[in-house]
Amino acid sequence: MLSDELKNTIQGAYTRFLDAKGLKARYGQRLMIAEVAKVLGDIAVDDEGKRSGEPAVVAIEAGTGTGKTVAYSLAAIPAARAAGKRLVIATATVALQEQIVDKDLPDIIKNSGLSFSYALAKGRGRYLCLSKLDALSQHGEAEQATAQLFADDGFHIDIDSDSEKLFSEMINKLASNRWDGDRDSWPQVLEDVTWSRVTTDHTQCTGRHCANFQQCAFYKAREGMTKVDVIVTNHDMVLADLALGGGAVLPDPRETIYVFDEGHHLPDKAIGHFAHFTRLRSTADWLSQVDKNLTRLLAQNPLPGELGRLLEPVPELAKQLRTQMQFMFTLCEQISDFRPNSDPDSYDKPRYRFTGGVIPEELSALGVDLKKEFIRLTDVFTRVTELLKKAMDGEPGLNVTSAQAEEWYPLFGSLQARAQNNQELWTAFTAEDPEKSPPMARWLSLADAGGAFDIEVNASPILAAETLRRHLWNVAHGVLVTSATLTALGKFDRFNMRAGLPFEAKKAVVPSPFNYAEAGVLRVPDLRADPRDSDAHTQAIIRDLPEMIADAQGSLVLFSSRRQMQDVFKGVDEEWRKRVLIQGSLSRQETLAKHKSQIDQGQVSVLFGLASFAEGIDLPGAYCQHVVIAKIPFAVPDDPVEAALSEWIEARGGNPFMEIAVPDASLRLIQACGRLLRNEQDTGSVTLLDRRLVTQRYGKAILNSLPPFRRQID
Repeated sequence: MLSDELKNTIQGAYTRFLDAKGLKARYGQRLMIAEVAKVLGDIAVDDEGKRSGEPAVVAIEAGTGTGKTVAYSLAAIPAARAAGKRLVIATATVALQEQIVDKDLPDIIKNSGLSFSYALAKGRGRYLCLSKLDALSQHGEAEQATAQLFADDGFHIDIDSDSEKLFSEMINKLASNRWDGDRDSWPQVLEDVTWSRVTTDHTQCTGRHCANFQQCAFYKAREGMTKVDVIVTNHDMVLADLALGGGAVLPDPRETIYVFDEGHHLPDKAIGHFAHFTRLRSTADWLSQVDKNLTRLLAQNPLPGELGRLLEPVPELAKQLRTQMQFMFTLCEQISDFRPNSDPDSYDKPRYRFTGGVIPEELSALGVDLKKEFIRLTDVFTRVTELLKKAMDGEPGLNVTSAQAEEWYPLFGSLQARAQNNQELWTAFTAEDPEKSPPMARWLSLADAGGAFDIEVNASPILAAETLRRHLWNVAHGVLVTSATLTALGKFDRFNMRAGLPFEAKKAVVPSPFNYAEAGVLRVPDLRADPRDSDAHTQAIIRDLPEMIADAQGSLVLFSSRRQMQDVFKGVDEEWRKRVLIQGSLSRQETLAKHKSQIDQGQVSVLFGLASFAEGIDLPGAYCQHVVIAKIPFAVPDDPVEAALSEWIEARGGNPFMEIAVPDASLRLIQACGRLLRNEQDTGSVTLLDRRLVTQRYGKAILNSLPPFRRQID
């Protein structure tokens, strides 16, 4: 039971927060605070303070305008402190991360009376690697002979005048404390290709052995995280940390309470972290380079002792593996019937998916051989990197100086990571799926390889349920998952299936403060065109759209297909087209900024967008007074993971359309409708141009799950 002390702390903080800001309590916000406090504030522990009972998990759908961040912060921060745990808040988008760190948490500290510290946690790839910058700034003169051998693996230093100027500016700003090495605080946009040359990953980082360790931006930020009460990060970083066993970068999950905001993304993010792929031709080329480079290294630098003994068989092993990869390429080419010498651009992502995840016997046998050989290669490179760590520590008798080991470590760390990625792919690709569990999705896809074509081999879980059970729900001290869209068709069934919530998990829906019936109207007009007839439906939209949104200064028109969006744009009157900003012509940020600028100047502006414009964009007031949705957003049935999931459900006697397609479409429609009302003063219209909402039984179920606007149905 929640202690009186904790209850009073939470209630007092909420009262002070409302009084300080001159606000009235929102029913949904109060309800959310209570639900979070009940679960996260009353977790059974043993004598050592570890959770002793069942997983403490609460999932809360909180409608737009509830004030989720304030609600879960006011409940979870005191609960974590009372339990002696750290709080990790994870979001799916950078925008929400920045809002929480720059606005919400400072506001709570200022107005609630709660005292706590917080920090933003980013992955290593967001920070500068000083050692790489040092090498680049010396025009390659410091590049050692060993690094030259690995030039084809990305260690070649070749900088143009613009890059030279940029790297020099970075050094100057670091030296004068005008930059902290964080990519996001650099004043200009840094292209990915440029940034990749001055950052690193855990496989190449020498850690405390690095000459620049004391000045390292990443380790400075990481040290700061150990001293704060609340860490704000993203889903990907939490999942990466959990995949490494937990506690690698973030706090130990057993000592952590997690909040996953925008939590409807969590299952898909988790699948992505445990999916594997490799490209056959490029991996064969890489193995050829490993053979050539290590042969040259061993010839030029005789390596006595354990290091020489470890590396001596690698060139021959790489050569054998390369031959096997070429055999695999030929076999996959025959199975998938991808045409040789064809232009990949002429295809629409051609794929070959293995039914039921079952791969042919010949392919499986060769895949098992590849797995065994990559295990050998990974083992060698792992042992080499371990030996180099010992050499960096100055351990005698290894015949490698500390400086030489520090130079070699990033090179062999990179080789070890690539070998391990291939090992994990072939392990997943050839594994026998448990009889009663969902199978892995396994497929081949055509990929471009510098003018030629390559074959990509993929293996992915189709559900994140077991992964999240094993790595998160059963391990963490406590977890809250929240979003405006956790339910589909009014139930948690969809999220339960995909995320595998524990049986004991508490689930709740708290209402939005918006008065939907007064603020907005939901229309389903009769276009006299079946949306399944794409051409007729497109022509009907071209005919009716300008008049449909004539009364709105700012409108958002959402399409399910890029082709229809472009056809409507080309088809409308040329003069009317001038007010339209179409997704893809500028960056998303520039498109939204231009739209807002035109509205601010009193002009009319219409946004044409796809799925990414249906979620996560904030257009309050006049910026969006009318949302038009062209079709029920059913997923395109070409995603191999979703196709494999549908196949598995059907094999078990289920109905994939009703169990997957309809709930998913319902969720996407709710997100799209959520673009209309962003605060309690907003008003406007949502128009759905798909009569299946009223003519089909599943359509009526979707319609009834939408926000309770007043309805006008022709």
